[in-house]
Amino acid sequence: MPREFPIGLTPPDWLVRNLQPQQAPVNRPAAVRAAIAMSLPLAIGLVFGEPAYGAIASMGALSGVIGDTADAYRMRILNIAIPQFFGAVGVTVGSLVFGQGWLAVAAMTSVALLSGLISSIGAVASVSGLLLLLNCVIGAGLPLPQPWWLPPLLLSGGGLLVLALALLSWPLRSGVPERAAVAGTYRAVADLLGACGTKTYDAARYAVTQSLNQSYDLILARRARHHGRSPELVRLIAELNAITPVVEAAPAAHHYGRPLPEQVPAAVRLLADAIAAGRRDALDLGLPVPAGETGRALDHALRHAAEVVTAHNLDPRTIVDRLGRPASLRVRVYRTARNVLLSGTSWRYGLRLALCIGIAQALVSLVPVPRSYWIALTITFVLKPDFGSVFSRALLRALGTVAGLLVAAVVLAAVPRGWWDVPTLVVLAPIIPALTPRGYGYQTAAITPVILLLSDILNHLGTALLVPRLLDSLIGCAIALVAGYLLWPESWHTRVGDRLATAVADTAVYVEKAFGETADPASRARMRRRLYRDLSTIRTEFQRALTEPPPTGRRAAAWWPLVVAVERIVDTTTAARVRVKQGAPPPSPAEIAQITLQLRELSQGLRETEVLVPVRTDLTGPVESILEPLRQEVAAARAIASPH
Repeated sequence: MPREFPIGLTPPDWLVRNLQPQQAPVNRPAAVRAAIAMSLPLAIGLVFGEPAYGAIASMGALSGVIGDTADAYRMRILNIAIPQFFGAVGVTVGSLVFGQGWLAVAAMTSVALLSGLISSIGAVASVSGLLLLLNCVIGAGLPLPQPWWLPPLLLSGGGLLVLALALLSWPLRSGVPERAAVAGTYRAVADLLGACGTKTYDAARYAVTQSLNQSYDLILARRARHHGRSPELVRLIAELNAITPVVEAAPAAHHYGRPLPEQVPAAVRLLADAIAAGRRDALDLGLPVPAGETGRALDHALRHAAEVVTAHNLDPRTIVDRLGRPASLRVRVYRTARNVLLSGTSWRYGLRLALCIGIAQALVSLVPVPRSYWIALTITFVLKPDFGSVFSRALLRALGTVAGLLVAAVVLAAVPRGWWDVPTLVVLAPIIPALTPRGYGYQTAAITPVILLLSDILNHLGTALLVPRLLDSLIGCAIALVAGYLLWPESWHTRVGDRLATAVADTAVYVEKAFGETADPASRARMRRRLYRDLSTIRTEFQRALTEPPPTGRRAAAWWPLVVAVERIVDTTTAARVRVKQGAPPPSPAEIAQITLQLRELSQGLRETEVLVPVRTDLTGPVESILEPLRQEVAAARAIASPH
C-alpha cells in the first residue's frame, strides 16, 4: 500500500524523484574485481613495508572500478585505460604544486578548465576529464611520496590492475558481449511488437532506442579497424540491419490500435535466442498468415531477419551499410578538436568548473583556516552536468556523504590500521559497483568510507577528520550550487529548447526523404536512427530537469508532452512509409510540403520563446490520404505548444 503523508507534508515531486533509487541488477563480476583490485595493492604495500604506496595504488584501482561499466572488452579498454593516462597527468601536476599557494590555485583552475572542455567530447572523454581533475585535486591536497613520478605510476598501476582483471576471460569470450547486445536488441524489439496497440508502446519504443544505441556503439567501436575483415563483425552488422525493417514496421502496426498475434513477438525472441547462442540451424518462426499492408511488411521483415540470422556465410559485399562507416582517425580528431574549441556549451561548462575549483582551491591554499582537498573533490564530482542535474547531485552528494561518514566512523574507530585494512577493503569495495547503478547518492555513500580509509593511511588523522570532511563536503556543495549553478542560469533554449527545435526541423527533412524518390533506404535508416538518438538525448535532459525545483522542474513537466509528440511524428512518418512501400497510394508533393512547412514553423516557434505559445492547427487535406495520421500528430504537437 502506498504511504500516505499528512496534508501539507507531502514532499515535492522533484525531491521524490531525487531520492527514489533506480532499479538495477548487481554486477557480480565487477564486485569481485573491485574486491581484488582494491585490496591486493594495499596487501602488497604492507608486505613490503610501504602501506602508503599500497594506499595510492588502491586509490587508482578505485578510479578503475568507477569506470568498469562496459560489457564489451574493447569498450573496457577505452573506459579504463585512456582515463588512466589523464589521471597520471593530473596527479603529476597536482603533486608538483602541493603547498604552493597561488601557484596551486592557478594550476588547479587551469586543469579544471581543460577538464571541462574535454568532458563534452563523449563518454570516455568525460571520464578522462573527471580523472584528470580528480587526481590533480588528490595530488595537490595529500602528501604523496617522492620522487614525482612515483604517485602517477602507482595510481595508473592500480587502475590498470582493474583492467587486467576485466580482460582475463577475453580469449574465451571474444565477441560474446557484442553478440549479447545484438540479441538484447532483438528482445527489446520483441517487447515493442508485444506492446503494439497498448499503452506501454511508448516505453517499449524508448527501450528499443536505448538498446539500439548500445549495440551501435559497441559495433562502431570495433569496425573502425575491422570493417569488412571480420566475419563475426559482418554478421553483427547484418543482424542489426535485418532488425531495422521490423522496427520500422512496428509504428504501422501500433497505429491500428490492436495487439499483434502472440506468434509475432515470439518469433523475434526465437531469433534473439539463436543470436545469443550462435546457432545457424533453420528456424520455424510459426508466423500467422499476414493480413493487410502492415501485416505483409512485418511478415517480410521477419522472414528476412530469419534468413540473415541463420545464414552460414555472409558476403560483406551484400551487406547494405545502414550504420555509416566511421571517418578516419585523423579526420575524427580534427572534427572533435574543432567542435570543442568552437562550442559555446563546452566553454560555458569549462568556465563554470574552473571558477568553482578556483574558489575552492583559494579557500584551501590561501585562507588561514584548516580546509582540505575534500572541498575541490566534492565540486569535481558534483559539477558534472553530463552525469546529471548539478542541483540534484549537490543534494545527493550531501546526503550520501552523511551516510558514508557514519560507516567511515565505525571503520576508522573499530579497525586498527595495518593488515586489518585489507579485509575491510574486501568488504567495502564490492559495495561500490553494487550501489553505483542505484543513483549518485548511493554511489557517494559507498565511496566515502573507502576513500577516507585510504586517506587515513596517508595522513593518520583517524576519526578526527570525520566532522571536517562533512563540513568540507557541505562547503563544496554550496560552492557548486552558487558559483556553478545559480550564477549560471542556463537558458531553457540552451538545455532543451534549441535541441528540441533542431529535432523538429530534422523531422521535417525526414518527412521529405521518407516519400522522396532520391533518398536511398540506407540514408533514410541512418536519418531515422539519428533522429531517435537525438530525441533520446533530449528525453534524458528532460528527466534531469524534472529533478530540479521550480521553475526548471515545472517548465520541464510542461514541455514533456511535446517531446513525446515529436517522437510520435517520427513514428507515424515511418508507418506511412511502410504502407506506401507495400502498395498504398503515395502522398502528393503538396501534402508533403504542407506538413514540412508546419513542422518548420513549429521549430522556429520553439527557438523564439521559453514559454509555449498557441499555434495554428488548421492542417487540411484529404481524409483518405496516407498522411492523415501524420497530419493529426503534427496538429497535436502544435496544439501542445500552448501556455501551461
